[in-house]
Amino acid sequence: MTEKVMSYRDLKVWQKGIELVKLIYLLTRDFPKHETYGLTSQIQRSAVSVPSNIAEGQTRNSTADFQRFLFIAQGSLSEVDTQIVIAQELGYLERAKGQDVEARILELRKMLYALINSLPKK
Repeated sequence: MTEKVMSYRDLKVWQKGIELVKLIYLLTRDFPKHETYGLTSQIQRSAVSVPSNIAEGQTRNSTADFQRFLFIAQGSLSEVDTQIVIAQELGYLERAKGQDVEARILELRKMLYALINSLPKK
């Protein structure tokens, strides 16, 4: 039996999104200070956008709106993924730490895809 979702906070994908945000904030603490308003800020904003869009979409009045916001969350996740690669290429992030983030991103991407496909079609 499936439990009814009462709030976006009940969604595992939202919870995993919050975990990703916390991880990104921990990792970016060690980025160079001159990147504070550059890559550091951008990757943090992209990460925050993932669970934020899931939450906003879930509270909308229609399935189509929810789906649209889930697609936006996927886009933000792709931004985080790209910014992780950039951070690695610039030497701001060790490969091992980057691989951990990439694994979490892949898990979130799969969860978003599954949620989108589970929504009732028009």
